[in-house]
Amino acid sequence: MARVGSSGPRLFEPAKALIRRQVTDLFNDASKGERPVLRRGDALFAPDSVAWRVNGDVVTMMIGGVSGLLLQMLHPAVLAGVWDHSNFRADMHGRLRRTAKFIAVTTYDSADNGVAAIDRVRRIHAQVRGVLPSGAPYDATDPALLAWVHVTEATSFLNAWIRYAEPGMSRADQDQYFAEMATVAERLGADPVPRDRTSAETLIQSKRPALLTDDRTREVARLVLKQTVGSRRTDAASRIIMQAGVDLLPAWARHMHGLPVPLDLPVIRGGAATLARTLRWAFDQSPNRRIWPADIASYPDAAPDDRTQ
Repeated sequence: MARVGSSGPRLFEPAKALIRRQVTDLFNDASKGERPVLRRGDALFAPDSVAWRVNGDVVTMMIGGVSGLLLQMLHPAVLAGVWDHSNFRADMHGRLRRTAKFIAVTTYDSADNGVAAIDRVRRIHAQVRGVLPSGAPYDATDPALLAWVHVTEATSFLNAWIRYAEPGMSRADQDQYFAEMATVAERLGADPVPRDRTSAETLIQSKRPALLTDDRTREVARLVLKQTVGSRRTDAASRIIMQAGVDLLPAWARHMHGLPVPLDLPVIRGGAATLARTLRWAFDQSPNRRIWPADIASYPDAAPDDRTQ
């Protein structure tokens, strides 16, 4: 019995490794030599931080990412920056991948690499400016605009985590998440930066009078929601993630986008929860979850499938 019990879990390793490879391919462009981010003990956040707990869950981060993008683009200046200065129509997957990589680097990579990634984004922001259809100027370095992007993103990630991973998350831990993520926002130049849940919700509500939708908003939202999360084999998972992201939106934001509550909402929520549990199972006890020392700069080639974002 002992031998059967000990070998049983190993029977699932090929399936778990296949899932890990698929996730790796989703978040990393092998043709460009991209590799997953190591979890480092010298990261901007400590291994026992709330940020490490929340930001490493693949499915909830994707669901939160979709919801966050839909919220962000309701601000005309955010939408204009994407519309005028990116090739989102041809490379929406690449944009989503780069966002995931930034979050992974600033959460788990060495503090030096995290700060370097933030500095790169600041240099990009310095080139993003223009004029809105209304004639008003916009500038991606505007602290208030950066605060909007940050608060919608952080709130969406946290809400997805609570719904599909930790429904009983304490208010203290929620506040701690905002306090930790403020580190990145402040380095990017955002202001004001909320440090607790109440401040975050207050900031979002204060911005509502400035939000709007138009033909450009609807086009970008359509492109976001039609994205798949990989190959045709994963279309069902993609639909679940996108619809779960819509469901996660505040009712007022869903109304502004003209997006109805999914008719099969129990199926969407159940499917998202199952998908999240499956990926956690695949990565449980994986070397991906190891905390690597500072002298290790990349994954050992001996474990190419034990990787994620």
